[in-house]
Amino acid sequence: MALIRGSNSLLEPFFGSSSILDPFGGFSLFDRRPFVSFANFPQDITSVASTRVDWVETPEAHVFKADLPGLKKEEVKIHVEDDQFLSISGERNKEQVDEKDSYRRVERSYGKFHRQFRLPENSKVQEIAAKMENGVLTVTVPKAEVAKEAQVRNVEITS
Repeated sequence: MALIRGSNSLLEPFFGSSSILDPFGGFSLFDRRPFVSFANFPQDITSVASTRVDWVETPEAHVFKADLPGLKKEEVKIHVEDDQFLSISGERNKEQVDEKDSYRRVERSYGKFHRQFRLPENSKVQEIAAKMENGVLTVTVPKAEVAKEAQVRNVEITS
């Protein structure tokens, strides 16, 4: 006979079917649900948060790399706004599921994503190039030549 939970619980007449004395009442050792569930979060939020982008500055360019596995180049959009902001956006559609199948776990995200970066003043926005290879988007923003620092030399004063 169960002392805390169950229909035969000795405490059920006093505390009902769930007891404050049983903090893990809803869980079993074989329960596959996580303790914290993100099921109520919209998938759009998780996909935006999980779109990772690296920004590397080389002597010649600013290079942005985004992991976008499973997306085709047609599903990704790159915009430059006001010659100042680089925007990378797109959408991963939810896969159709056969009604006979049941998921055990869903970890891949789907939905829209959008990342925006303020470009430095030395960016040549008219020469931006992008390529998609093996699920990695690489956007290269060439840098403009920076004016060389003025060289200072001393001039001797003669009498």
